[in-house]
Amino acid sequence: MQTLSPFSRPIYVMLKPAGPRCNLRCRYCYYTEKEALYAPDAPTDMTDETLETFTRQYLEAQTAPEVLFTWHGGEPLLRPVSFYRRALELQRRYARGRHVDNCLQTNGTLITEEWCRFFRDEGFLIGISIDGPRQAHNALRGHTFDSVMRGIELLDRHGVEWNAMATVNALNAADPAGFYRFFRSIGCRFLQFTPVVERTADDGTGRLLSGGEEGGRLTPWSVTPEQWGDFACGVFDEWVRADVGEVFVQLFDATLANWAGVPPGVCSLAPVCGQAAAMEADGTLYSCDHFVFPAYRLGNIRRESVTQMMYGRRQAAFGQSKRAALPRQCRECRWLFACNGECPRNRFVRDSHGLPGLNYLCPGYRRYFEHVAPYMDYMKAELDAGRAPANVMGFHPAG
Repeated sequence: MQTLSPFSRPIYVMLKPAGPRCNLRCRYCYYTEKEALYAPDAPTDMTDETLETFTRQYLEAQTAPEVLFTWHGGEPLLRPVSFYRRALELQRRYARGRHVDNCLQTNGTLITEEWCRFFRDEGFLIGISIDGPRQAHNALRGHTFDSVMRGIELLDRHGVEWNAMATVNALNAADPAGFYRFFRSIGCRFLQFTPVVERTADDGTGRLLSGGEEGGRLTPWSVTPEQWGDFACGVFDEWVRADVGEVFVQLFDATLANWAGVPPGVCSLAPVCGQAAAMEADGTLYSCDHFVFPAYRLGNIRRESVTQMMYGRRQAAFGQSKRAALPRQCRECRWLFACNGECPRNRFVRDSHGLPGLNYLCPGYRRYFEHVAPYMDYMKAELDAGRAPANVMGFHPAG
């Protein structure tokens, strides 16, 4: 039997300082329904006591010299600047020589001059949620495109580092070239795009289903596997022609990492997961941001420490199940090394052998990996030879 080795790996916890509260109601959002986790009329803002308890425990749980705090939502800018100043004060108090970084994911509509000065002075990395050009963005995120662009302009004016996180959905997946060129045009150098795959229960309640639950109904804005594959290929074709080494796309970086046999840096394409949890504003820890359901509740920091929960057997089993639960079709697949079954939240269909646990997006990923394979082979060869992967921009695969 393999023995678990505590403290053998870094851990990350995504913090929800305003709980699921948000000033927007994006149609595909999977998080606003988490308001049901709180008692009626209960406050959803993180208290100073919870903030201090978490900061102390989180820093105590780390063994690496660098520690990352990730602020998420809901919308984290619903808390005032003073809340984050207090957070930094507590980080300094408990850091004990460690270097601490902060990143914050926002919808961008509440960014002000004051926020930008704070982000710049304190070295925050800001993630901006934006789904592409005006029409594509506004389709599911309300008429907020202009507000988000004003936020980006303010960040640029103040020299704040930012990256973009976009969803790929049924409404914006048809134009991958236009999608990518838009982000290039606004000066985005770090881009993450995530497929929207959400299902509601068949009981008419509108309740979202967790990963692994079969059945349910896909929401109208969920991307199809075919759309996802075509989209990923289309964006890759734009990127690989001229922007390798200049624009960094998370999916492509992670794919190359798997090709080269090094950790991909993103849990969805890693062999196991469980290193990144989510903590609600009341101190309740869940196995993953996409598994904030009662079955995946690890405990509360008022009664159990972050170390106990994140290095405990339940979380270890959650992480290992990603590999252990792969169906036969995945285990026999030539792309298993690159995909690793992708995120467990999308594994709700049956494979070609009738076994449960196949990823819904599997056909799209297969199309993507087949398409990029010659380029990945080339870039890996360049890396192995001590040359730059960007040389792929002069490569033209045969056929």
